[in-house]
Amino acid sequence: MKRITVGLVDDHALVRAGVGSELAAAADLLEVIVEASSVAEAVDRIAASQPDVVVCDVHLPDGTAADVITQLQDRGIESQFLALSVSDAAEDVIHVIRAGARGYVTKAIKGDELIDAVRRVHEGDAVFSPRLAGFVLDAFTTTLEAPEDPELDQLTAREQEVMRLLARGYAYKAIARKLTISIKTVESHASSVLRKLQLSSRSELAAWAAHRQII
Repeated sequence: MKRITVGLVDDHALVRAGVGSELAAAADLLEVIVEASSVAEAVDRIAASQPDVVVCDVHLPDGTAADVITQLQDRGIESQFLALSVSDAAEDVIHVIRAGARGYVTKAIKGDELIDAVRRVHEGDAVFSPRLAGFVLDAFTTTLEAPEDPELDQLTAREQEVMRLLARGYAYKAIARKLTISIKTVESHASSVLRKLQLSSRSELAAWAAHRQII
């Protein structure tokens, strides 16, 4: 049987070593083939090695697990993601799952449970620590039942794309590259977004978007 290849992303070498040691207990099932300590490092190394499952810390020195996921998706990488974090905050869970992670577990998880979580994510299951499953269910139920938002509806589809990236902290240059448009066009959309929403800064936009849970 082919082993499940795994990538580990965490900015602490000791954590990576500990997780790797736990996964090594199932060497007949799992094989760690790549490690990284930052978003930039993870994107390059995972794109090159394309492991089946990536176990990724939520908060990294240069961004978040959501950044890793979205940048790799943009490159056409189909690895599955399992978030592993000390945080059990609802906003962290929801943000990463919306980006495309298949599961979210805390670092209090036992070794055999982590091995099982990796296996299940590889098989297509959604995996969550028990307390966190409710956050996800509530968040997506709310999304499905949410009434129309007149403010959001003012924005065109492209403006909404730019708005979400601005709210997540992307620079104009990065947004232009991601959406394959010019920096000048990004600046024009950004100005229109702030004007239509009657906001004066990117920090106000980030707060506006976070309140609506749309980033």
